[in-house]
Amino acid sequence: MIRVLLVDDHPMFREGLRYRLSLDSEIQVVTEAENGRQALDLLRSIEIDLVLMDINMPEMDGMYVLELIKEQEIDCKVLMLSMHDNKEYIVAAMRHGADGYILKDVPGKELIQAIKKVASGKSYFSSEVTEILSRELASEQRGIVTRREQLVLRLISQGMNNKRIAQEMNVSVRTVETHKRNIKIKLGIDNTVGLVRYAIDHGLDR
Repeated sequence: MIRVLLVDDHPMFREGLRYRLSLDSEIQVVTEAENGRQALDLLRSIEIDLVLMDINMPEMDGMYVLELIKEQEIDCKVLMLSMHDNKEYIVAAMRHGADGYILKDVPGKELIQAIKKVASGKSYFSSEVTEILSRELASEQRGIVTRREQLVLRLISQGMNNKRIAQEMNVSVRTVETHKRNIKIKLGIDNTVGLVRYAIDHGLDR
């Protein structure tokens, strides 16, 4: 069962989401929050697998909540559900470590698919979001990785798993996961084998 926290400041929208998600036997909406501050309080007291969260909310917006969840290493996935399809919001969410980003006008079936994929440890970006991300990353010299990302690639090519890489770099496993997700998006690679091949081809395995 995937335990979900809904975070949105519109009661009617939350009600519609709760009903749609209740139709799937693998998803349970445990509770709801109407702003970011309330969401953080709930996350500290209730076990949640996935946070389905809007961006623009009173008191504390979703982007800041996302940043705090990742910084404090709260054990849950975060799927952003927003009406905003501009690159500033999408890129900011990705860089703050969002596990997925979908638009509010997606069909219910795709929303369920996104929740299940993110809950399983994978990323999910709706097709419109993926296209926007691709254009933005291409404009920032797509394919060029930072020194920290090069180190992650080298350690991956040496057969290390996320936990071992975290130990080598003296960072958290979640930080390693974020590095890997960003590398995959930059390079257009969706699996570990591809990352190893890239590292070898570019001399990053030594």
